[in-house]
Amino acid sequence: MARIFITGSADGLGKAAARTLLADGHEVILHVRSEQRLAGVQDLVTQGAAALVADLAALEQTRDLARQVNALGRMDAVIHNAGVYSDPSVLSVNVVAPYVLTALIQRPQRLVYLSSGMHQGGRPNLEGMDWSGSRVTGSYSDSKLFVTTLAAAIARRWPDVFSNAVDPGWVPTKMGGPDAPDDLRLGHLTQEWLATSDAAEARTTDGYWHHQRRVEPHPATRDLAFQAQLLDALARATGVSLPPGP
Repeated sequence: MARIFITGSADGLGKAAARTLLADGHEVILHVRSEQRLAGVQDLVTQGAAALVADLAALEQTRDLARQVNALGRMDAVIHNAGVYSDPSVLSVNVVAPYVLTALIQRPQRLVYLSSGMHQGGRPNLEGMDWSGSRVTGSYSDSKLFVTTLAAAIARRWPDVFSNAVDPGWVPTKMGGPDAPDDLRLGHLTQEWLATSDAAEARTTDGYWHHQRRVEPHPATRDLAFQAQLLDALARATGVSLPPGP
């Protein structure tokens, strides 16, 4: 059985994935934004999950979250699920936090980053981006383009790690809204599969997935120069460098 850390698991797709993985016998470490949100995962804690607290909009709390995770031992997989849609923290939560956690958490075998079909409308331009979350400079689509690029950059830099991005679809969560047309179960199935399956298709890297099928991402995500620019910008903004590959 695998040990899996899931960010943003107080509700929505993160909690749904955690519930399924626990039921399948895996060890699950949850993450919530604040102490007040712990009540929302008490049912999963009762079933054996651990829960960690950090506001991913705050860089120092994100750093501390990495320390908390490392204190529990090496993870087999990390699912970077946490995200916000319309807030000044859209870049800090959706992009900076996954980058910092990737750099600081002891390297797992598998990394799964939540993207969106909306990343296709993102702009592959980093000029003027405020990564601190103090003001709005990038859109949700931009943030998902950047995190999809991050997943591809990690796959290239760490060839011994399975690094993939997932478009969960437009599903009926708090973010997606009650009228979203896609299947909620399919919205978290691919993340669970990539984090745990021994199937050859799941033990791969540099994929962009939708409902367990590879699809083509925005071409900028495969641009090596853009990948390098993104990693450099995030390193400068956070003071955290991504460790080299093996």
